[in-house]
Amino acid sequence: MFFEEKSFLPVILGSDITAYSLVRSFYQEYKVKPLVIHMSKNNYSVKSCFCDDFYVENLEKPEILLSTLEQVGSKYSNKKLILFGCGDWYVRCIIENKESLSKYYVIPYIDENLMNEIVLKDKFYEICEELDIPHPDTFVYDCKENTPLTFDFKYPVIAKNANSALYHYAKFPGKKKVFTFNNKEDLEKMLENVRTSSYDYKFLIQDRIPGDDSNMRVLTCYSDRNGKVRFAALGHVLLEEHVPTALGNPCCIINEVNEEVVAQATKFLEHIGYTGFSNFDLKYDQRDGKYKFFEINIRLGRSNFYVTGSGFNVTKFIIEDLICENEIPYTIADNTEHIFSIVPKCVIKKYVSDEHAREKALRLIKNHKWSNPLFYNKERNLKHWIFSILAYFNQIKKFKKFYK
Repeated sequence: MFFEEKSFLPVILGSDITAYSLVRSFYQEYKVKPLVIHMSKNNYSVKSCFCDDFYVENLEKPEILLSTLEQVGSKYSNKKLILFGCGDWYVRCIIENKESLSKYYVIPYIDENLMNEIVLKDKFYEICEELDIPHPDTFVYDCKENTPLTFDFKYPVIAKNANSALYHYAKFPGKKKVFTFNNKEDLEKMLENVRTSSYDYKFLIQDRIPGDDSNMRVLTCYSDRNGKVRFAALGHVLLEEHVPTALGNPCCIINEVNEEVVAQATKFLEHIGYTGFSNFDLKYDQRDGKYKFFEINIRLGRSNFYVTGSGFNVTKFIIEDLICENEIPYTIADNTEHIFSIVPKCVIKKYVSDEHAREKALRLIKNHKWSNPLFYNKERNLKHWIFSILAYFNQIKKFKKFYK
């Protein structure tokens, strides 16, 4: 094992699987050793021989985070520091303080005005409507106004917050990331509970597109510093997490190609002048044969290693574009067969309902064409391996308890 001195140094905020995916990706591509800053004493996903990790008390407080980043920026002033946030709160804080942090760091995220326009899901759907991009039928409920529920699509419906940053701090009985309701009474009860909390923005009530996890898709795009989409990788989601606090996070993905979906995402991103990585959630609607866009995430997704694992290392796009300032050739990830999975094979066998997709997944695993970002044969940190193996097999228990 060896490392190379580079002109740049990645600084990563967070301690989850996203952080380790970036650490591993940077080592695989550049043999560089990132600096990871986090606030988790017991999470060993970033306990790795491939990074220097630092625990910081109260890092969740903006003043502590900013002070820490200023200290790191001053200490490593001889390097081009590039800053990553592994979580919505980190990214928001980085963007809101982009001007002051830019003295020390290259910031691979959009500006605050654009962030506030598109992370609000109701605004996202307005843009989709304007550009004729398929999306679920949606009714916007204003928690301040107690809007009458007058939508014309039928139950069951999906309900979710329109502002993740505000919703993060809300506390009320039965809180979930995403709700499903079969009748108006239960929906109204949930909205009444929401109004007792600190959340005072909007809730989205949507037509529930039929089909289980295997109808979901995830699309990762990279837009260069000039706002041009230079890369796209589509993934067919076979399973999502069903733990209420992590509902909807993909945990098993096979890469695939759909140029129409990429063209729609490209139209959206270039229309708004987006730069950096974006991550879209979509679902295939068998009623009209269209892929419906659900939302955009303004950072690499938690399961971003489905891109790197299939041969397109995500770190290379950022470094080539923002550090080296090279022109990136336009690429749509090809159909090289690969499966990303953080669940055991027995979970795939039992819970993937699409027979064709299930058989393909098991075949790819058998042929060693799969990756779990936490399982890296060059990793030498024992605590990391213990945590990763326990988390892997704990998925059996989670699916048994929460999958419906």
